[in-house]
Amino acid sequence: MHDPDALYKLPRSRDGRKLLNRWYGESRFAEQVARWEHLAETTFARFDLPDATFVSSPGRTELGGNHTDHNDGRVLCAAVHLDALACVAPRDDHMVELYSEGWNEPFRVDLTDLEPHPEEHGTPESLIRGVAAATVRRGGTIGGFSGCMTSAVPAGSGLSSSAAVEVLFGQIQNALYNNNKIAPVDIALAGKEAENLYFGKPCGLMDQMACALGGISAIDFGRPDKPRWSRVSFDFEKAGYMLAIVNAGGSHADLTTEYAAIPREMHAVAEIFGLPSLRKLTMDKLIRKSTEIRDKAGDRALLRAMHFIAENERADEMASALEAGKLKRYLKLVKRSGDSSWRLLQNVTTHGSSTDQSLAVALELSRFFIGKDGAVRVHGGGFAGTIQAYISVDQAEAYADFMDSRFGAKATTLVHIRPDGATEVSP
Repeated sequence: MHDPDALYKLPRSRDGRKLLNRWYGESRFAEQVARWEHLAETTFARFDLPDATFVSSPGRTELGGNHTDHNDGRVLCAAVHLDALACVAPRDDHMVELYSEGWNEPFRVDLTDLEPHPEEHGTPESLIRGVAAATVRRGGTIGGFSGCMTSAVPAGSGLSSSAAVEVLFGQIQNALYNNNKIAPVDIALAGKEAENLYFGKPCGLMDQMACALGGISAIDFGRPDKPRWSRVSFDFEKAGYMLAIVNAGGSHADLTTEYAAIPREMHAVAEIFGLPSLRKLTMDKLIRKSTEIRDKAGDRALLRAMHFIAENERADEMASALEAGKLKRYLKLVKRSGDSSWRLLQNVTTHGSSTDQSLAVALELSRFFIGKDGAVRVHGGGFAGTIQAYISVDQAEAYADFMDSRFGAKATTLVHIRPDGATEVSP
């Protein structure tokens, strides 16, 4: 914990400059200094606090392993510079009072009651309560806190705004009441439980893991309750490329059935082999039973299972290519991943839609602009939302202008990969 003067000075200090440049990129330093200082000023203006601390949690981008995590697969993912940031202090009771930019009233939660509240489904309060409950179940200590937060991860951006906030709430408890001794994986698991059981939304674990770990991470969900992971060392910007996320538009509101069908059909194929997931299934075994699979689960289920098996191996190959510094090999694998998502997984367009195919248009326009130098693929769940492109540094701004002119102002985000996960920041 640090007094107001120390927190005000932090962003402009030598160590603070290094940290903000590391997390956000040098070009964003000035705007981040203003953001951090404003958050500290707002917090001390709202609350009579002797001291407080900053806690930050990044958003994430999926690099490889499209729709593999829900079948115990492998993924490659990375934390991004867009983050959820809080300035908080502990309380003597178990009440939470947290103001958030863009909300008129604070989130107020009594953590003496850790049971799910159905009326809180879909609200930040459910995540505060759910993360605290999951922390207790894992042997951690919890308490109340007061403060303010802001999030630069836009909702619906495909960069996991919800996971960033869940992990932020977990890291706040970690910082204030556990001496930062809770492991990132446990914070990620607490976030997933909160989203599943308290917020009321099914999700895998990749998003929370990426936010908690930071950097580029290769994650293996072969044991979902104890995922294995390793850090992948690579700097795209130093290699001459920028990572761009383009929001092509389209609403996710009516796509629950489309999303749910992917794991359902994959599991239907696994059941034909007597398996709980597709993880241990090989392509040879799949092909041998292809006729039976088509009869029992349908053609699309077979194609999606084929995608999973190849994509699961590809995620591992992508990590190895980056570790070896083989960028051209990596970009070829990115293209194959995108092609597989479109042809086999079939999550680029929605069933029966002929007039709204925004992701398909964004992919083709990107291919036109990029040519052979770079790569593009669908990003995340698919059907609507975002694509991911690798652009040479000298063409990045022109690409952003090109895509923004077609999909709207600020549709394109040039992403800086953040090396660190959710963290308490000390002066």
